[in-house]
Amino acid sequence: MDRETYLWLIRHAPVDGPRGVIHAPDAPADLDDAATFAALQARLPSGARTICSPARRTRETAARLGLTATEDDAFREQDFGTWTGRRHSEIEQELGAEAYRAFWQSPGINRPPGGESFADQIARARVGLARLPPGDVVLVVHSGTIRAILAIALELAPEHALRFVIGPLSLTRVDRLGKAWRVVAVNG
Repeated sequence: MDRETYLWLIRHAPVDGPRGVIHAPDAPADLDDAATFAALQARLPSGARTICSPARRTRETAARLGLTATEDDAFREQDFGTWTGRRHSEIEQELGAEAYRAFWQSPGINRPPGGESFADQIARARVGLARLPPGDVVLVVHSGTIRAILAIALELAPEHALRFVIGPLSLTRVDRLGKAWRVVAVNG
């Protein structure tokens, strides 16, 4: 195998803010769950390169885990454009229930106004993965980013990858073994 990279994918801590909102990159993380942070920290490889998205919640989660992370825009959450910072209920009311439901029937390829599709996020994540070095790499990122990496590893259509539920502060392990992939655990 030419190059083996062992990905330790951590979803950031829950957002410290209201539920039902498409949170902006500056939304803070709720860092109060000391037991979960300690258990997660104990499972991570020492000396691994650490990368996070530029979002505040990923930076804060990495710091709370005692990790020094480099930001990489390729691993940011899907851009929801003008929907960012808004409640789903407001968007549904503005668009009408039928148009809102129509968007979510094909969320893998539909783009919110001024935003990107999940397929776009997968393409962006693919570029970021190509830059990663061999060895252990910890990525502190978003549920969408983890789903995008799973889509790449498992060669899934965007809609199929969106079926994964990725919990806050969960650990997903994926290995890139040369040109092959191995999914070790999801939501561990």
